[in-house]
Amino acid sequence: MAVRGEPDFGDQVPRRLAYERAHPDVRISYLGPHWQAVIEDDGETVVTRFELKALLDTLESLERADHE
Repeated sequence: MAVRGEPDFGDQVPRRLAYERAHPDVRISYLGPHWQAVIEDDGETVVTRFELKALLDTLESLERADHE
């Protein structure tokens, strides 16, 4: 899937797939001009970013914060 305006999208696909395999409680979707992750934990956390790389960076930083 090509995403206009995000030239590095293809480089992030393996990273996204690995993240989804490791975190089955997280749904990542492309919704038009932005990416969205829904984290189903004790409630529901929604993270939205315009670039997939930024979304994955945020998800990984949230995970690190949870383990500290």
